[in-house]
Amino acid sequence: MFENLQEKLIKTFKSISGKGRISEKNIKEAVRQVKLSLLEADVNFKVVKEFIKDVQEKALGEDVLGSFTPDQQFIKIVRDELIKVLGEKNIPLSLSSKPAKIMMVGLQGSGKTTTAAKLAARFKKEGKKVLLVAADVYRPAAIDQLIQLGRQIDIPVFVGDRKNPIKIVAEAMDDAVKNVVDIVIFDTAGRLHVDERMMDELKEIAGQLEPDEILMVVDAMTGQDAVNSAKAFNEALELTGFVVTKLDGDARGGVILSIRHVTGKPVKFIGISEKIDGLEPFFPDRVAGRILGMGDVLSLIDKIQQNVDMEKAKKLEEKFAKNKFDLEDFLEQLRQIKKMGSIGDLMEMIPGVPKEVDLSSGEKNLKRTEAIISSMTKAERRNPKIINYSRKLRIAKGSGANLTEVNKVLKSYDQMKAMMKAMNSKKSKFSKLFKGLPF
Repeated sequence: MFENLQEKLIKTFKSISGKGRISEKNIKEAVRQVKLSLLEADVNFKVVKEFIKDVQEKALGEDVLGSFTPDQQFIKIVRDELIKVLGEKNIPLSLSSKPAKIMMVGLQGSGKTTTAAKLAARFKKEGKKVLLVAADVYRPAAIDQLIQLGRQIDIPVFVGDRKNPIKIVAEAMDDAVKNVVDIVIFDTAGRLHVDERMMDELKEIAGQLEPDEILMVVDAMTGQDAVNSAKAFNEALELTGFVVTKLDGDARGGVILSIRHVTGKPVKFIGISEKIDGLEPFFPDRVAGRILGMGDVLSLIDKIQQNVDMEKAKKLEEKFAKNKFDLEDFLEQLRQIKKMGSIGDLMEMIPGVPKEVDLSSGEKNLKRTEAIISSMTKAERRNPKIINYSRKLRIAKGSGANLTEVNKVLKSYDQMKAMMKAMNSKKSKFSKLFKGLPF
């Protein structure tokens, strides 16, 4: 996420490192590089122009504050302006009706149907009773896809006659009231491009529903086309916000920096993976931190709290303290990590992790390690010291691995024990922050 933009901005910040004062001479090239970086990231030209103007005005002549170096001061200015462009603060959904109504709109291929299911799953996790409504009758696969997703997350899907979206929406509301549903999410029709017929239908549905939220789902990978479509939808429907999907597949990130400025409407969620839990609330300050390579510890903590069994984490911590951490505990740690998402996404949230570290094989290694440990006997997992050469051969055969890979797992286990022992002894701020957590 934002990889290309991040690399170019970090390189720019290094170019003014070591200067005693931010002057017109040494800031000119830095500003030019920031401008080029944003344009290459497919950020809207008008947004770039205004952003650069504000950065330059604030940067020129600024004395270094306290212990700040010029590059740090410049980064602070860029960060503040990024947050301003991104929307300054998180804007939560406004769901005051009973039942609350969310209307999902967007072009075909943007991830609208999947996002509707992801939102439903989030609400269910919060204890809400949710109904999904399949109102996209023009793409037959959309109805079947929503039904399948509904089964996956155990949420009912209303389909009606599969022909008349206006009738489907009306009957769905009757059903929602009858069954005392908290939130109804409507998956409306998309097209390959904006057309008058689609907009007229969406206007009619919106007029009939009077939804609490009209969320447009946009695909980050379509760049400026997504921004232009967003503008057209907003003018026709008066959107309440956006969900930007497929950010995990887009190294540029231009859409996220353009869409609010162009439409005046906030991004409320971002899609960070294809998994059903791969949807996060949008926090401008956190995203600015990721763009600038500062990490996003708050989002990491949120992810940990949502996915990690803290009771198990506490027991693991006690085992570490008593030096009783075995391979069963090591396997449990790996499973906790897997629940939190991809290793690359997690590392991106931790400040200071070098970008050149190759994480591409991380997911495969996790699966292979899990298979190897699962092929051990209970006695071997609880007392790895008994694993001799013949046992290693049996474990390798049972897991489809080789002897070298089995040795690597055992070495990783030893390294983990040593690392946790060191963390417990140092009692640093960082170790306290992640104390008892599965990495």
